[in-house]
Amino acid sequence: MLALVAIVPSAPLLVPELAGPAATDTEPVRAAVRSVAKRLGSAADRWIALGAADRAGSAGATDYRSCGDFGGYGVPHPVRLGGPPTEGAPLPLSMLIAGWVRGEADGGGERITVTPWVVDPEWSPDQCAAAGLELARALSDGGDPDSDDPHGGDPDSDDPDSGDRVGLLVVADGCTALSPGAPGGGERPSAIGLQRRIDDALARADTGALAALDADACAAEGVGGRAAWQVLAAACGGPAADVAVSDVAAAEVLYRDAPFGVGYTVAVWSPGAPR
Repeated sequence: MLALVAIVPSAPLLVPELAGPAATDTEPVRAAVRSVAKRLGSAADRWIALGAADRAGSAGATDYRSCGDFGGYGVPHPVRLGGPPTEGAPLPLSMLIAGWVRGEADGGGERITVTPWVVDPEWSPDQCAAAGLELARALSDGGDPDSDDPHGGDPDSDDPDSGDRVGLLVVADGCTALSPGAPGGGERPSAIGLQRRIDDALARADTGALAALDADACAAEGVGGRAAWQVLAAACGGPAADVAVSDVAAAEVLYRDAPFGVGYTVAVWSPGAPR
């Protein structure tokens, strides 16, 4: 069963070794991420990490390595998803961030394990809705990584532990044009307005508003997390009456800002009674 949803940005500068000691602008968002990491770690030992692939067409039922590092972002700081080392495709940035968050929650221990759930950043809203329904079933099965589901859940599992509580970590960025020096081409009012709608939806756990995000508008404003948020919306608010996932009872935003012109949101959604 779903224990808690934690939403964090897909930002390499969260990692102190990459940001450097002079990057004081990252400390508030890093502190917020560490806070939700601890909360997610207290709520569940098994997590599903939901995030986008680094490029379109590279998501799906791929097996990913359980270890990786941030060498591609300047410093080869290692991270793990927990469990024994496994072979497979390199971890995309969203899953590297998930590994770092796991480490912050677990303090270097072996208690928490993370199953990657990587989505295509260019999936249509309908494709995201279908993936969200699949994710809801995986969450109801306790996110079992050994199930027949290539993403980690088996709706027909007879495993007596299939009802275990599982945490959902969502790794996603917002608009990239929120300040004059933003990487998306400087500040644009259209990006600021879209980011406000995204932040408000995350703050209210408004799954309808997330599902209604326009894919073309999000692409124009550099929203890297649109697909992941729409999968989340379908998993937690879709019409899956036969799927044993809790509706969201409360939402809390710990951080919403754009220190580098990119929308970073840190939030927690707490589930209510199971459907």
